[in-house]
Amino acid sequence: MKKILLVGGSGFLGGHVAQRLSAAGHCLTVPTRHRERARHLIVLPTVEVVESNVHDDASLAELVAGQDAVINLVGILHSRYGLPYGPDFARAHVELPKRLAAACRAAGVRRLVHVSALNADSQGPSQYLRSKGDGEAALRAAGEALDLTIFRPSVVFGPEDSFLNLFASLQRLAPLMPLGRTQARFQPVFVEDVAQAIVASLDRSDAFGQAYCCCGPRIYTLAELVRYVGEQIGRPRPIIPLPEALARIQAGLLELLPNPPMSVDNLDSMDIDSVCPGGEPLPFGATPTPLEAVAPEYLAASTPRYRYYGYRLKARR
Repeated sequence: MKKILLVGGSGFLGGHVAQRLSAAGHCLTVPTRHRERARHLIVLPTVEVVESNVHDDASLAELVAGQDAVINLVGILHSRYGLPYGPDFARAHVELPKRLAAACRAAGVRRLVHVSALNADSQGPSQYLRSKGDGEAALRAAGEALDLTIFRPSVVFGPEDSFLNLFASLQRLAPLMPLGRTQARFQPVFVEDVAQAIVASLDRSDAFGQAYCCCGPRIYTLAELVRYVGEQIGRPRPIIPLPEALARIQAGLLELLPNPPMSVDNLDSMDIDSVCPGGEPLPFGATPTPLEAVAPEYLAASTPRYRYYGYRLKARR
């Protein structure tokens, strides 16, 4: 593969995928609505950042034309409400994959790699999971016109993540951690491991038509993860498990914030453990990175490394 369109390349996972692809000599096009959001990618030697709207059919057709492969990393965690899912989930998780499939067929681009989510299911318990399931179905409907590979990661951790860093921020501010769904289980996967799997899949014909789960080596409850983060930052806080009714009230209030840390739909997603169903946690025989080998480097408070990651986060680099 030489020319690759990386949709969603300016996000958390996208930056890691772009770095690996650029290092391998591939020419990348990264579309973004606001070039400023992808300025950390401009310095990569084989990356072209272009201002474009991937939700516009004409713009998307222009982006796809001449590419050897398309990688779609677009995903959001919150949406306005609707049935079976809200309009924001529909636009990002369902309509965009449909547009990508149509654009690829029209341009004769066969290779498409799509990042979905663990437990994606059109009949899932949350709007998020239902929209992710319908997005997968929209791509599979293209049939033999696409050489499609789907990745379904559990919660992804890394220096710029919005999961462990969220609990670190909350515990620096709050004396207590009232928490719903404390026994929900996760199998966090390192962002570099997911990026490596995506890049490795591009020229593997045995990955065509496959869907791969991506998980780390260990399963944790939500309470265990929050407790671990508190210990790493030197601010361990008592965890107060909330009954379901109070957890939903808390989530409903939090989702009113401009950048909500939690929503009722997030709670609904936790009805199913975010755990790989069995077998190898990563595709292609890769060994997953333990959370404990990476998280302390960017969670530990009052260290030069922590401040460095803080600067990177503010600069979106």
